[in-house]
Amino acid sequence: MSAREALQAALVAHLKAAAPTAVYDAPPVRGGLPYLLVDEPVLAANDAAGLLGRFGTVSVQGRDAGERPARLRLLVGLVEDVVEALPADLGAGGWRLGGLRLTRSRIARAKNNEWWAMSEFAVQVYRADS
Repeated sequence: MSAREALQAALVAHLKAAAPTAVYDAPPVRGGLPYLLVDEPVLAANDAAGLLGRFGTVSVQGRDAGERPARLRLLVGLVEDVVEALPADLGAGGWRLGGLRLTRSRIARAKNNEWWAMSEFAVQVYRADS
């Protein structure tokens, strides 16, 4: 399993366990609001002697409707707490977290009068070179 797949699968699993709403790994064709979407991680090689490494970013988006983004604010806080508490062992392919931190977070009104949120995290993952 690639670092990208392991990271995204771990994020989806942990968010599904904690979030009171649907969590997806690709934009849903159908489905109600609110929901969370774990975007594809953007990773680059960062190898070292005896280690395969990747660094980059991963984002979690939220969507909701309504006059105010109150539910979305709560979801953004939950996302940030869950992601920052992610265990070091990603549970697949031997990949482990080397570092993870919030780089930016935003809530805005979308063109279709829905609310949109995004939390972006800087991430480093590694595994022992086989």
